[in-house]
Amino acid sequence: MRRFEFGTDDLLRSRFALSPAFELCNLLRFLEGRTRQRLPAAWSARLMPVFQRLRRDTDLDAALALHTRTFGANFVALPPRGLAQTWDDDLAAIRATSVSQAHEEAELCLAARPSRDPRVLATLRGDAVVERVADALDQAWHGLLARDWPQLRAICERDVVHRVGQLGRSGWAAALDGFHPDMRWRDGGIDILPPPSSSSASVTTLAGEGLLLIPSVFVWPHLATYVDDPWPKAIIYPARGTAALWETPDSVDPDALAGLLGRSRSRLLTALDQPASTTQLAQSLRLAPGAVGDHLTVLRKAGLLHRARSGRSVLYYRTPLGDALAAGTDQGPFDGA
Repeated sequence: MRRFEFGTDDLLRSRFALSPAFELCNLLRFLEGRTRQRLPAAWSARLMPVFQRLRRDTDLDAALALHTRTFGANFVALPPRGLAQTWDDDLAAIRATSVSQAHEEAELCLAARPSRDPRVLATLRGDAVVERVADALDQAWHGLLARDWPQLRAICERDVVHRVGQLGRSGWAAALDGFHPDMRWRDGGIDILPPPSSSSASVTTLAGEGLLLIPSVFVWPHLATYVDDPWPKAIIYPARGTAALWETPDSVDPDALAGLLGRSRSRLLTALDQPASTTQLAQSLRLAPGAVGDHLTVLRKAGLLHRARSGRSVLYYRTPLGDALAAGTDQGPFDGA
């Protein structure tokens, strides 16, 4: 078990953040087959040829070698600073890594997951390791994830809106208990339960620095933590509502609800399992913001949605009638985490 010990200042300084680099690293794990879960067939069919080409034509295999079963090199996925984090921010942080740090972390990974590939070893032990790994990850980002990142970001931002609402209603102790089945608040701290095969325990004192809470799509169904200095302590947890990730306009089949409401309105209604703004819905469902606004107005006037202001945003959420209509629709394999 891992435990994060909180003081009063830690609660005040804890905050949410997003990590494009972490999502990229976990997508690469999916594509490499290093997880028990698999991407949906449509995603695999679209991304696997690009992934194989990148492995052949770039130093991506060296970047893949920086991840073991239980840990990875810190410099390829540094904890982000906040919700505005971009891939360019992450890439700049990767490129700022010293060669000595990259060599040290690479050797730890190679000790845990040995490689006999001379190309991989030459890259990881060479003087240009930071530049070559950064270039490979940048090409992987643009080839594999950039197209879908606005949708992923919208999903994660919706999760943050939901969590912040819980904090406002119930406070930290109650809200944290709902993040993940293996994450719970107990006696002034967060306990992260280990997998059944693990018996080790460790305690991390936040010492007034607070905790980063990072929603993720590709970490499902697990949790991940950062505890190594000098980086901020962080917990990466599965974002809610990730069913929208697996939906594309070409893959949604007409059904009874679509026949009743129309295809776009039915997609909006089923996507609103958690409150969301017009912009978030437009990004996650790849619809024009103006069209989304028009459809939301129709759904609200029909008694299927309510709306409420949250800061600068107006959030829409389903009424009991809307919930009843949406019940029974198919959900993606990662929904409800």
